[in-house]
Amino acid sequence: MSSSPTPLVNPLVQRLRAGELGLAMQIRHAATVDIVLAARTCGFDAIYFDLQHTPIREDVVAQISVAALNAGITSIARIPDGDYGMALRLLDAGVLGIVVPDVASAEAARKAVTACKFSPQGERSAFGSYPHFGYKAMPATEARAVLNDNTLLIVMLENKKAIDNADAVAAVPGVDIVHVGSNDLAADLGIPGELTHPQVNAAIESVIAACRKHGKIAGVGGLAGGDVKRFEHVIKLGARFLSAANEWNLMMAAGQDRVRTIRGYTPGK
Repeated sequence: MSSSPTPLVNPLVQRLRAGELGLAMQIRHAATVDIVLAARTCGFDAIYFDLQHTPIREDVVAQISVAALNAGITSIARIPDGDYGMALRLLDAGVLGIVVPDVASAEAARKAVTACKFSPQGERSAFGSYPHFGYKAMPATEARAVLNDNTLLIVMLENKKAIDNADAVAAVPGVDIVHVGSNDLAADLGIPGELTHPQVNAAIESVIAACRKHGKIAGVGGLAGGDVKRFEHVIKLGARFLSAANEWNLMMAAGQDRVRTIRGYTPGK
């Protein structure tokens, strides 16, 4: 994540390079480009498509990602486990970050770098033209350097083995963010749903320490459906990339709050 000027802007990268929090809104159901404007108005830095757990189609992600490029929002996508063919297609279509689930070793992290970053960091296959540059022709060397500089590789640690290997994973060149998947981690530790359990907190602290040691960004996911105070806790520990909400739980929370408020009014006679 160098700081050289480029003709491509990744707002999430800029935010993180400035030492600030990077906040992503996960997308579970939205399938039209106006979600980009809604996310920007709310103040999110990124939209985060979960293609591992939801039925969102690749072509929908591609269309929304092109809109995001022109609206000042970063588009990132979580791929199904090991589907680096999908990662390549999404990166070529306008996505500026790939989230790789269930990375439990340095070897797995290196495989992700190989697939998602161009040489000399990896071996990402080249494409003819890119929406990231408005389909303008660019020298191949320059285009690849700019894309490497602005493409985030986010690896998820989701079990005890991964946490034990956090230092080795964070040390892998080309990995930008090491992201704790707290829901799956808690389940693997035998405490499903207990996201503030001391074992989960200790795991998050160890990942943050590994990131500090190797100059990487620490992230935490899985907290969006609960008490917002959970975010305060991990931020104080040192996490800076957060999957802060999804459009579905935002709608549900706002809808429930609205109904409670209106039902609390006393009807006139």
